[in-house]
Amino acid sequence: MTVESQVAKLGAGPLTEAGLREHIWPLFSRVMARDEIYLANHSLGRPLDRMTEDVREATDAWYAQMDDAWEPWLAEIERFRSSVARLAGVSDPKRIVPKTSAGQGLRAVLNALIGSRPIRVVATRGEFDSIDFILKVYRQRGFVEVDWVEPRPSPEGLELFDSRDVLAEVVPGVELVIVSHVCFNTGQILGGIEELVARCRECGAKLLVDAYHAAGVIPVEFDALGADFMIGGSYKYTRGGPGACWLAIHERHRELRTLDTGWFAKKEPFAYHRTEVPEFLDSWLESTPPVLPFYQARSGLELTLPIGIARLRTYNLDQQATLREAFRRAGVPCFEPNDPTGFGAFAIVLQEDARGFCRALKARGVNTDSRGRAVRFGPDVLNSGEELVRAAEIAAGLTKDE
Repeated sequence: MTVESQVAKLGAGPLTEAGLREHIWPLFSRVMARDEIYLANHSLGRPLDRMTEDVREATDAWYAQMDDAWEPWLAEIERFRSSVARLAGVSDPKRIVPKTSAGQGLRAVLNALIGSRPIRVVATRGEFDSIDFILKVYRQRGFVEVDWVEPRPSPEGLELFDSRDVLAEVVPGVELVIVSHVCFNTGQILGGIEELVARCRECGAKLLVDAYHAAGVIPVEFDALGADFMIGGSYKYTRGGPGACWLAIHERHRELRTLDTGWFAKKEPFAYHRTEVPEFLDSWLESTPPVLPFYQARSGLELTLPIGIARLRTYNLDQQATLREAFRRAGVPCFEPNDPTGFGAFAIVLQEDARGFCRALKARGVNTDSRGRAVRFGPDVLNSGEELVRAAEIAAGLTKDE
């Protein structure tokens, strides 16, 4: 039973719970054996059984080949770059730079732009904590000045962003704009990115898009979008765990140099030839790379890509609709977007003590998480409709106990 053969058995039509249960669920026997309703797929994706075999392949090469293990290890990193290029819509895998975190990708971009004066940056208040924190550290050191775009409160109680507010901040003198394709805390898909790309080009700014909550659940086409940079990773929707992240760089910036570099960036690195003026193969590569994360990411990408992001997106939207309907029937107030396609892969219930609510849910067998007041319920292809209804009923019991 291989990932490829099981995906092929699904056929080419819409995904169904029956088909997934028969052909895909057996690939996840270890996590499916857990006695819980797992709805934190938007946070940490569930790994395939085969992931342990892939990691063992990397360590077996080490035991058997010692320093010659670098040949299969480097081949695996190139495989990762090619798979991510397909995932993110990048024509040339060489423009995918492996990173250990999305934040590392941001630092590489900032360190390519740093000069004799602070970089003027525009970013939203909805960026993930790592991005937010890095910007504030750079600001504290005098490397950047940041103009923050604030969210607008919605009638339902969520703080959402208006792309017009971002556009208004992009003026001549701004050098870098940072936005999330899908906001991590609300799931909002930021509209108008195409207009933002055009505005940045007009003003001489570069655009970095954080696609961590987009890649794997909604179609992403980096080349067609025309943004300058994109960051993402395998931790969530492609089931690759921590450490297998990436930075995508537009072709027009191939010659841009970053200070985040190392000996793997050298021309002919294994020749150990030194010149007083650095000669680059690719300045975006760094020192000796990690290896195991790219093996642990292999099986998730091999599952996601052939199933197809569009099919996964349609199925997830149906699951979210089922979940929201179950919340309504159970009497649990949940966020009801006017257009569900304008949001990512999870549904939201607002709670004043969201973390406490999550702890109580987990004690009753429902594993999810929260950001601020938003309790995030993220279904995926391993969740049954029955589980979603049961999770809503358990949440209802907690709201009635308050």
